[in-house]
Amino acid sequence: MNAESDEREKVTPSVTAAPATGDVTEEVTAEPPLGSRAPEFIKARRTLHLSWQVGVFLVGLAVVAAGAAMLVLPGPGWVVIFGGMAIWATEFVWAQLVLRWTKRKVTEAAQRALDPKVRRRNIILTTVGLVIMAALVGVYLWKYGFALPWNI
Repeated sequence: MNAESDEREKVTPSVTAAPATGDVTEEVTAEPPLGSRAPEFIKARRTLHLSWQVGVFLVGLAVVAAGAAMLVLPGPGWVVIFGGMAIWATEFVWAQLVLRWTKRKVTEAAQRALDPKVRRRNIILTTVGLVIMAALVGVYLWKYGFALPWNI
């Protein structure tokens, strides 16, 4: 089934600077191997492993469907969708690769958001938006007064 993918291991180098000398060193971090994380006695029997994969797929599908419903209904839709992807990633290589790509993109976005220029731009845009909202509320209150649309 996934015998080849169980033995593959992806190694990603990360570059760090040594504090005293300023030399650049390469630190190697190993990511977990791709493939099924089912118990060995399940992987040893083909029919049982296929049943296990179908079960994992159906549970993950139910969680992803619930998350998709929560995108339009109240609830943490994206969190639940990524939870369903994590369930799938326990068994399927494609889901593991999607989650690794997503984690990498989220980390890159977080690093970009910490950039001082981007933070300054975001603060300015937020302030302008709040000033516009305050002006609109002020115009509404000036025109209609502070009257609630329902009787208390």
